[in-house]
Amino acid sequence: MLSQLWDLLIAFGRASNLGFGGGPAVIPLIKIEVVERYHWMTNSEFTDALAVGNALPGPIATKLAGYVGYQEAGWLGALVANIGVILPTALAVILLARVLMKYSNSPVLKGMLKGVRPVVVVLIAQTALDMGSGSFPNLITWGIALATVVSVFWLKLHPALIILVSMGFGLLVFR
Repeated sequence: MLSQLWDLLIAFGRASNLGFGGGPAVIPLIKIEVVERYHWMTNSEFTDALAVGNALPGPIATKLAGYVGYQEAGWLGALVANIGVILPTALAVILLARVLMKYSNSPVLKGMLKGVRPVVVVLIAQTALDMGSGSFPNLITWGIALATVVSVFWLKLHPALIILVSMGFGLLVFR
């Protein structure tokens, strides 16, 4: 049990601290830890966990940590995984806040940020492709995806509304 808790702490700490760019950027790193490194979930199970996490309010990293941690080691696992996500980043922000504020207009820092953005986008796209491979098994799921694109980009509906409607639709059609 102690070894499992240690693995949860390290896995989520590593993913969280290397996830430069916020919530979406950490998803591919969590997936690597959860699916590929530790094999706590399959790709399909991770996709389901991500879908559930996105349907709830709050940061995705803490929701995934809680979900995976609880699945692997109960409430203590959920707590430890969330400590792995929150504590190192919180400490880094506290310790580096003064430095970041001082150099926020620095051309060096701005250049570094411009250099890392394309990497973050590619990592998110890779995760989306990996998850998408099993998410469209039939025409109905493709229809849901098309309706989502229309709802988000043309109708400008709030994502929470789209998620709730799709969950209701899924309940009626796929149960």
